[in-house]
Amino acid sequence: MASRDEIKFLNNPNIGQRKKKYCRFRKYGIKYIDYKDPDFLLQFINEQGKILPRRITGNSLKFQRKIATAVKRARHLAMLPYVTDLLK
Repeated sequence: MASRDEIKFLNNPNIGQRKKKYCRFRKYGIKYIDYKDPDFLLQFINEQGKILPRRITGNSLKFQRKIATAVKRARHLAMLPYVTDLLK
């Protein structure tokens, strides 16, 4: 019987296996999201200035709501734009 090391695959057997998403706030113990830090909030918005969804960022529901609130407050204070062309 051939071992797994001896078997040659035509394609990569790791294709289709995704990395597990995790909430970075729970992992690193971040409790407060500061709306006055636009550089940090830029990680959670795309090039047009839209807030990225949970399925892409991997955040938990609790922290996704806090991010949305922080981004909206930063927009209101003109720290982040509402709409833009190629922000990043």
